[in-house]
Amino acid sequence: MCGIIAFCDRSLTNKEEVLTNMMDAIKHRGPDDSGKYINDDVALGFRRLSIIDLRGGKQPIFNEDGQKAIIFNGEIYNFKPLRKTLLAAGHTFTTKSDTEVLLHGFEEWGMEGLLKRIRGMFAFLIWDNQKKELYGARDFFGIKPLYYYHDDNRFLIGSEIKSFLYHPYFKKELNKKALKPYLTFQYSALEETFFKNVYSIPGGHYFTFKDGKLDVKQYWDMQFKDAGQSFDATVKEIESIMQDSVEAHRISDVPVGSLLSSGIDSSYITSLLEPEETFSIGFDDKQYNEAADAQKLAELLGLNNESDVVTSQEAFDNFPLIQYYMDEPDANPSCVPLYFLTKLASKYVTVILSGEGADELFAGYVDYGYHSHSYIVKTIASHLRKLKPQTRYRIARRLKKMPNFHGRLHLYESTAKAEDFFIGQAKIFGEKEADSYLKEPYKTSESVKEIVNKSYSKVAGYTDEVKKMQYLDIHLFMAKDILLKADKMSMANSMELRVPFLDKEVAKVASKIPTRYLLTPKNSKYALRVAAEKHLPEEWVQREKLGFPVPVKAWLENDQFYTRIRNLFEEDFVQEFFDVPKILDLIDRVHNGDSKDRRKVWTIYTFLVWYKVYFIDEKTPTYVKEEAVN
Repeated sequence: MCGIIAFCDRSLTNKEEVLTNMMDAIKHRGPDDSGKYINDDVALGFRRLSIIDLRGGKQPIFNEDGQKAIIFNGEIYNFKPLRKTLLAAGHTFTTKSDTEVLLHGFEEWGMEGLLKRIRGMFAFLIWDNQKKELYGARDFFGIKPLYYYHDDNRFLIGSEIKSFLYHPYFKKELNKKALKPYLTFQYSALEETFFKNVYSIPGGHYFTFKDGKLDVKQYWDMQFKDAGQSFDATVKEIESIMQDSVEAHRISDVPVGSLLSSGIDSSYITSLLEPEETFSIGFDDKQYNEAADAQKLAELLGLNNESDVVTSQEAFDNFPLIQYYMDEPDANPSCVPLYFLTKLASKYVTVILSGEGADELFAGYVDYGYHSHSYIVKTIASHLRKLKPQTRYRIARRLKKMPNFHGRLHLYESTAKAEDFFIGQAKIFGEKEADSYLKEPYKTSESVKEIVNKSYSKVAGYTDEVKKMQYLDIHLFMAKDILLKADKMSMANSMELRVPFLDKEVAKVASKIPTRYLLTPKNSKYALRVAAEKHLPEEWVQREKLGFPVPVKAWLENDQFYTRIRNLFEEDFVQEFFDVPKILDLIDRVHNGDSKDRRKVWTIYTFLVWYKVYFIDEKTPTYVKEEAVN
């Protein structure tokens, strides 16, 4: 696991000095070592967190004639058999690393041939000095980040946007169009980031840059198609592929642990991995502390569990640092516990496995149509899903017009077109509501419908509405929130976080599972839960999804933290973006008990904290220890 940075810029004379400063900005991604390659055309920089081939594996790595160089962030889990194939084909290796397999694989098979063969999480860059071309790719789901800035013939690309700030020709500007959709989605939802002219290479894509021209192509996408197999066969296939994936993700020359919550996803991974160390986190508010349940499961599995409690003071004091590491504002409250959880784990191990991706691949979210606890309602809904699409849609239109009754929302979302109601797992502000809070320059952006239709248009032929929703979440919520959060918060603490559910072989299995095996009257993610039964106590298998519970409501009702947030809302710079009296009224109402809008306050607060860090203070926040606060 590492941090990479590169730029193509013939006009810059002090490339080494600039590259060093850019690399220092992402030192947290790789504190163990660094490497550079610089010539008139390009500069490649690398920060290393040593995981595989600890003595070798220094980057950049070159091919036999020294004309191609690679820098790489991630892990290739099947690199050993590929290495044997490449050795047999006549390639010469100087290391035992997976990085060198990528380079020789690129030589042997080309970019698309290489990407078809590898299994892992990755973002890598290859410079061909003969052709004067820069190539790069991002893994299938976008687990590892890869951002770029393209201005005329100048091209910057790397693991984190913050490194771009140290290039003298990078123009740091706020992308005004990003704020309005963020208020709805809670994360940066556009193709362009919150920094103007900065984009990311999407997951499942690779690029070529030559003579000032950037060409980005897709090489992989998630495609759902019912295979028509039996439920028992499906469960056996899930169990087999999950064991295989966890075993593949175990590969490391340093200790591997796992994150453990009270939910099924991390618990299933932990039970298959059986690591020496597991890690859990909770808050000082007992309602938001899963650590006790995680400790109980660890004891049942015979594993050691390290846990910690995050105080509200710690959370608030270090929130600017958390948003700094995120690069863009992310109002998902789970950023906070994940940061402290990986900080805890970093004291014991370098690699951790986690459960991200299970809900998207195996239909675990409530919003896929699981709003009722009534077995009768859920049974009716499961039958309605089997009706022909036009019949379902007619029923949905009638349900939408009916007076509210228990189960109406569940039945509606089980019959309606996904495009009619679903925008993903977060909906904080409605569009018109966001307009009422924003100042004029920030009201102009892509509409929510335009944003989600980019994904829906690719699955227009699907008749299964749940598969449409899964596809949308994979490309929006998971890619732009869940995975970025997992990467940024773990790398902030120099940790490698691996996600066995987001393996391309697991995806092949998940893509074939019919919705009726996943959403049943008994539970969501049903086939996955049944597969996990052989490894987990029944109590854990059937648990409802909680996510990372965070005491936002309690914080906003606490006088100290309310005052802290309100004071920020009153700062002069805020009036550029928001109707200040309106946001002050919002926080006052929430503080006085109107908790339904607490996430709206948190979303505004998160943006302002992030903006203050990057555009006003313009310095790296420092970690604040609890004992230092008084």
